[in-house]
Amino acid sequence: MSAPLLSPSRRLRRTPFSDGVEAAGVKAYTVYNHMLLPTVFRSVEEDYRHLKEAVQIWDVACERQVELRGPDAGRLMQMLTPRDLTRTMRGQCLYVPIVDGTGGMLNDPVAVKLAEDRWWISIADSDLLYWVNGVAHGWRLDVMVDEPDVSPLAIQGPKADDLMARVFGEEVRDIRFFRFGHFEFQGRDLAVARSGYSKQGGFEIYVEGADLAMPLWNALMEAGADLDVRAGCPNLIERVEGGLLSYGNDMTDDNTPHECGLGRFCNTASAIGCIGRDALLRVAKEGPVQQIRAIAIDGPPVGLCDRWWPVRAGGDVVGRVSSAAWSPDFGTNVAIGMVRMTHWDAGTTLEVETPDGVRQAEVQAGFWA
Repeated sequence: MSAPLLSPSRRLRRTPFSDGVEAAGVKAYTVYNHMLLPTVFRSVEEDYRHLKEAVQIWDVACERQVELRGPDAGRLMQMLTPRDLTRTMRGQCLYVPIVDGTGGMLNDPVAVKLAEDRWWISIADSDLLYWVNGVAHGWRLDVMVDEPDVSPLAIQGPKADDLMARVFGEEVRDIRFFRFGHFEFQGRDLAVARSGYSKQGGFEIYVEGADLAMPLWNALMEAGADLDVRAGCPNLIERVEGGLLSYGNDMTDDNTPHECGLGRFCNTASAIGCIGRDALLRVAKEGPVQQIRAIAIDGPPVGLCDRWWPVRAGGDVVGRVSSAAWSPDFGTNVAIGMVRMTHWDAGTTLEVETPDGVRQAEVQAGFWA
């Protein structure tokens, strides 16, 4: 039976790159921040192999920006996250858990410091703009919060440096990991960061102004013809292998950063002003009772994990699998799961209730890539 179709409407926004995505033969979308996000071009497996061997251009305009601008921009940014931002430099990107007053995860974006009084928050899938606006107004901060006309375009894969150098010049190779610089394209300065939602390496280009989107897309496609450049998208197999979490899938506001394995991004004691600081200080002291783990699931390829799969031990539910895929490179089903502390040690044998029946599984020492 064929999958149901997604009906387009004004509420479901196209992106400035959608024409290029469709010309490249996109086969499937998901909805992310009320926008279209491609999920498959040729097949998940073929896209996976190509991502690891060549270079892809990803339409990730759905990574909307929440801009903080004004004298209190830095103060507001620190109120949102338990990561200490006091030493953050202009030109730096930081992965920042965003939490509420209970320490629950609201988002796990990348924060981009453009200036002392200007930040972008490149968000995962949630309506974070409303939360940030509420905090700003509730605390009467001198800051403007809005969603600018910025559409990220990701260049990912082992040949990303070569492609980017052809369009932006050799200096682009010098950008350090999670740093950004400004580079000219058709007379406009664009922020280019060494970052992206894969473990294959690459860049994210923050395209300001929708009119520049397709000229940049076309220029990259033309420049990379001999590099086997293709349109691509975040790949399920590759992200699970690398343990890249998906907000809304692998974690929600019911989970703290410590449960999500993000404690290393929390400087809670020194993050003075963070809204969830008191709650997270207690969590840090007591420790989490469950945590994200890599899980290998036995047997043939599992189906799509479109709901949480119960994880059991001795008949008792001890966790859940939230993302899973067959990995051609590792020859097993790789998965991300939330597991209770009594069963989260590497080598622990579990049972996972998949749509195809109960499978044997094992907690891994770490993710695969």
